[in-house]
Amino acid sequence: MKFSWRVILLWTIPALVIGFFLWQGTFATTTTDFGNNTASTRMTYGRFLEYLEQGRVGSVDLYEGGRTAIVQAVDPQLNNKTQVLRVDLPGNSPELVAKLRDNNVALESHPARSDGALWGFLGNLIFPILLIGALFFLFRRSSNMPGGPGQAMNFGKSKARFMMEAKTGILFDDVAGIEEAKEELQEVVTFLKQPERFTAVGARIPKGVLLIGPPGTGKTLMAKAIAGEAGVPFFSISGSEFVEMFVGVGASRVRDLFKKAKENAPCLIFIDEIDAVGRQRGAGIGGGNDEREQTLNQLLTEMDGFEGNTGIIIIAATNRPDVLDSALLRPGRFDRQVSVDAPDFKGRIGVLEVHARNKKLSSEISIESIARRTPGFTGADLANLLNEAAILTARRRKEAITMAEINDAVDRVVAGMEGTPLVDSKSKRLIAYHEVGHAIVGTLLKDHDPVQKVTLIPRGQAQGLTWFTPNEEQGLTTRSQLMARIAGAMGGRAAEEEVFGYHEVTTGAGGDLQQVTGLARQMVTRFGMSELGLLSLEDQTSEVFLGNGLMNRNEYSEEVAAKIDDQVRVLVEKGHDMARTLIRDNRVVVDRLVDLLIEKETIDGAEFRQIVAEYAEVPEKEQYVPQL
Repeated sequence: MKFSWRVILLWTIPALVIGFFLWQGTFATTTTDFGNNTASTRMTYGRFLEYLEQGRVGSVDLYEGGRTAIVQAVDPQLNNKTQVLRVDLPGNSPELVAKLRDNNVALESHPARSDGALWGFLGNLIFPILLIGALFFLFRRSSNMPGGPGQAMNFGKSKARFMMEAKTGILFDDVAGIEEAKEELQEVVTFLKQPERFTAVGARIPKGVLLIGPPGTGKTLMAKAIAGEAGVPFFSISGSEFVEMFVGVGASRVRDLFKKAKENAPCLIFIDEIDAVGRQRGAGIGGGNDEREQTLNQLLTEMDGFEGNTGIIIIAATNRPDVLDSALLRPGRFDRQVSVDAPDFKGRIGVLEVHARNKKLSSEISIESIARRTPGFTGADLANLLNEAAILTARRRKEAITMAEINDAVDRVVAGMEGTPLVDSKSKRLIAYHEVGHAIVGTLLKDHDPVQKVTLIPRGQAQGLTWFTPNEEQGLTTRSQLMARIAGAMGGRAAEEEVFGYHEVTTGAGGDLQQVTGLARQMVTRFGMSELGLLSLEDQTSEVFLGNGLMNRNEYSEEVAAKIDDQVRVLVEKGHDMARTLIRDNRVVVDRLVDLLIEKETIDGAEFRQIVAEYAEVPEKEQYVPQL
């Protein structure tokens, strides 16, 4: 069992205290030295006086200042043998000495030894020394621990990690998929390496660059690349490390950070998750956090205050720019706001090539096909995808990653872990009709995304899945496309109703209903795609901590709210009717596809469309063809 030094010392100090008092008590009772006189039997003081009067006492030795006597006396009960007895004398008995002299008793007085006082003095001195030494060692050990009592005076010091030469191991060549952001930030590196190119034409170095983007898009990775490329002193800290529960600590840490940065200018300061300290002041229920606001005020002053900073570039990252204080975003503090979004098709190819450098890929693998199948994936998602594929390859004892592992990894990342295939024929057939309903409606509607795969293999919480390949190049969405998505999502419930009847529908459409209701409400309240007209009735973002959505206040009356609900119901029912009509008119191909799906458990999108084309006219869909 492993004990820490702190636990050992906490047990040692009380043991020292208890041991000291026990030793003192023991020492006090054992410091008397009786020389060669040993008394195994005690005699009462009264018996001693009787023996003295009878002349049976031969000699008396006094110890401990006359409180104890060792007596040699003749005992008549033992045939007049001489015995050595110990007698405890009363404190004040001056007449005893006179009686001893009158009876011609040999009397000796032995003074107390001085070594007892010496040992008592040493004991009183050694214990405080041991106690102070133990406490010193304890505090010294604690001072090396984060938050220990030895660091009580270091609360106001900055916790930023400092590197004189940032050796992050990451350069711009290791970052792909965000070329626009790289171009913006390469200028910052050039400013630091060759400032004369810009100062010659009157340009000044930007004071701050704010990286904005969803999680996993590479904001922190980009900061590491800047540090690796610039070759200047680099400070890195998280926004949450400024704020403590003690008032004034955050502002003190900001001052200390910029003091160190000025001493090492030109340099870079990277603040990750700056929204932890840079949120809008005076927001929230009951006002803002005073400590956080003081920290933010100090940060604003240090970035662009009365003194100003020269040669210090601040790079910050956040995925919540809407909550940042406006004073923090103005030019002069953060001069540039660089958007780091999810990569497009070409960017995903670059990201996959970077992360595939240390992976052993089979010759059959096409990076372009993986990138085409992963629209919306961020850089972190793609890195995780290849890592999952490598894990599956090792688990299956293969020498290289194949497309089978890539496809399984995509399914696992998007939908979750693969479950046990269904055995019950009734449940399996019902789920098959549900999934084929989604796929057949999506295939027969021109404005719907094409089907990629239909499967009955459970993943995550889903018992079956239908995958669609979205058109990535599409930046805007038409009303017909939104209605096609609603109809496609209602295809599963429509198939259950057409095949098994209304009373046999299942809860499998719960997620579909939630999805189509939200989409239809957006069409009514935000996009103006209903009979209510061209009105925007709901704000896209309303944060409670900004005081905008505390009471869920709407800018319309209850009458308009009722009309919104009616229009949402109309749109959903229209999509539901479209789905039921398509399934009713193509019931033959639906039954064939269900039988095939139950047999194979997975149908590829191309095979699915080929079978549907034998019974109905499949509309041509616009496919996204990326330009490499």
